[in-house]
Amino acid sequence: MGKKLRIAIIGTGIRGTGCFTALLKEREDAEIAAYCDNNRKRAEKAAEIYQIHPAIYTSVEEMAAREKLDGVIITVPDCFHHEYAVKALNSGWNVLIDKPLATNVKDCQDIIRTAEKTGKTVMIGFNLRHHPVLKRLKEIIDEGVLGKVFLCENREFYDGGRTYMSRWNRLFQYTGGLWIHKGSHDFDIFNWLLDFPKPLRVTSFAAVNVLNPDGLPFPQEAGHKPGPDCSVCYYKDRCKDKYELSREELQLWGPEEVAEDGYVKNLCMYLSDKDNHDNGIAMVEYEGGLKASHFECFIGSKSDRIYTIAGDRGIAEVSLTDRTIKVTPRWRRDGESVTYRVGGEMEGGHGGADPSLVDTFCRVLRGEAIPNSTAEHGLLSTSIGQAAEISRREHRMVEISELYR
Repeated sequence: MGKKLRIAIIGTGIRGTGCFTALLKEREDAEIAAYCDNNRKRAEKAAEIYQIHPAIYTSVEEMAAREKLDGVIITVPDCFHHEYAVKALNSGWNVLIDKPLATNVKDCQDIIRTAEKTGKTVMIGFNLRHHPVLKRLKEIIDEGVLGKVFLCENREFYDGGRTYMSRWNRLFQYTGGLWIHKGSHDFDIFNWLLDFPKPLRVTSFAAVNVLNPDGLPFPQEAGHKPGPDCSVCYYKDRCKDKYELSREELQLWGPEEVAEDGYVKNLCMYLSDKDNHDNGIAMVEYEGGLKASHFECFIGSKSDRIYTIAGDRGIAEVSLTDRTIKVTPRWRRDGESVTYRVGGEMEGGHGGADPSLVDTFCRVLRGEAIPNSTAEHGLLSTSIGQAAEISRREHRMVEISELYR
């Protein structure tokens, strides 16, 4: 097997721990050499939970002065991706950046320039590309079963998305907007499935229609205000949307960790200050007349990504939850529709996609593979998301070319 890969994780939230730490810990060819987090208490607690012994740093500069690393994984809030990616690349490290690449086109371009200057690799954590169902869908499209694709959509229902309004994800200043933070997954899937057509213009509509003070799902009693967070709320035992922290979250966001930086993870999702949406629709027009729409709904108990891909030879209807792809030929006889039931990797986050993502990164570090998600792909996805955010907030159609001026 050879020498173990030495990998550092920058950011010890749930992605940095529950995903990347958990997966790397199980590998025989890699070790978590270091944690870097400005909240030292949280990093120490993460190491304790996972029974590992990484060096712990509160700055990239300190880590660079002491560590020789093969790669780093960046899982800090989106607004810091650019800063930490540039520092990591300039320190001579290959980088996996959990999506998005950055929160705007300008910062994405700077990361790309830095990677070119340093000769280091940037891979993006677009884990959906590793999902067995979407990998099979891409094969079907590439095989020409659907013919020339001219229209596609994705409807995402994500019950867990409501907790965005309890966390840092609720604020534009940290995310660049949910069309980037969340939508970057889905815009990238469109781009990837269709061999990266050139996006021309974007329009979107989004709002907070449910998770606002008028939507509180319980009657209030005189003298008892709800909130400010689910742990102390008077109504926590009767609120159907109470955000109950997992056992791991209770440790990582315990009193000592919260005292370190003041960050509370489970604010009331109805009363919290927020400027991101709880639902929306974005539409993209690509060169050649190809059109795509992406629908996000973070309200309800349903969780699924449902794709429809229409080509001049057939239509594919896809459910990630059901793990099915139904293909209906354009000119069909009765019974000609074919339904593919996709097995494959089931264990691990995002339908088995996360373990494949980590495995690919390790193989890239060993020189056994090239990244299937590059910084250029991250730039393309962010450009669509940024245009969608501008469209939503300025109530107009946005030309992608505006972002490159």
